[in-house]
Amino acid sequence: METFAGVHTYRTGVDGPALVLLHGFPYDHRMWDAAAAEMPGDGTVVAVDLPGTPGHASGLPEPSLDASADAVAGALSAAGITRAVVAGLSMGGYVALALAHRHPALVAGLALVDTRSTADGEQARRGRLRMAEEVERTGSVDPARGGIAAALAPATTLGRPELVSAVTTWVEDQPPVGVAWAQRAMAARPDRTAVLREFDGPVSVVVGAEDALTPVAEAEHMVSAARDAHLVVVPAAGHLSAVEQPDEVAEVLAELVVRAGA
Repeated sequence: METFAGVHTYRTGVDGPALVLLHGFPYDHRMWDAAAAEMPGDGTVVAVDLPGTPGHASGLPEPSLDASADAVAGALSAAGITRAVVAGLSMGGYVALALAHRHPALVAGLALVDTRSTADGEQARRGRLRMAEEVERTGSVDPARGGIAAALAPATTLGRPELVSAVTTWVEDQPPVGVAWAQRAMAARPDRTAVLREFDGPVSVVVGAEDALTPVAEAEHMVSAARDAHLVVVPAAGHLSAVEQPDEVAEVLAELVVRAGA
């Protein structure tokens, strides 16, 4: 079965739930490289390249984050991973919630990083569809480049040119067809807050203190909905906290793995 997703292994470790990292839009597993390198402990750590990323952008199904979740489940099964703490940033968080809904036996814990559980409003949904159309019309990811500055804390944009360059490269490497597919999939997603209310595993909600795209109020909404949630606000970080402050995010994720395995 075609999974439309691929597993990148950072570390193969001891028994217990693996840590599975799901990237945001419009990036791929590379946005987790620095956090994975800082990850304490000795458990398995993998990232999944979601449908639409390089190498996974042909023969795509109808745009749907449920399809992304099923692709992740299939890729993890093929890799021998049957129980995991799933950490998703932004779009990856949407997919993590879809996984918890569609494949609950797989998900031992959830880390929701710079994301939200609610659906898009009408204006945001229309904006996604406009970008999808523009990317397809031009055959270029240039329409997605404008979101780079908004995704980073102002101090990151001004003072860390090497990080801005890396994020720009990740965007430029994405296939236009995949960018359009992901935007349509996100535009169609439902509100998943009820999934959090029903989830009985531990949850960590992480948000950059300067996240302008999914601000702290969105994180607080998810914490209030979940049964067993911790909120972590990461200083000096915007929407890409795992990229801007990877050591702090890695520490939170390692603690969640311990909670999930207890």
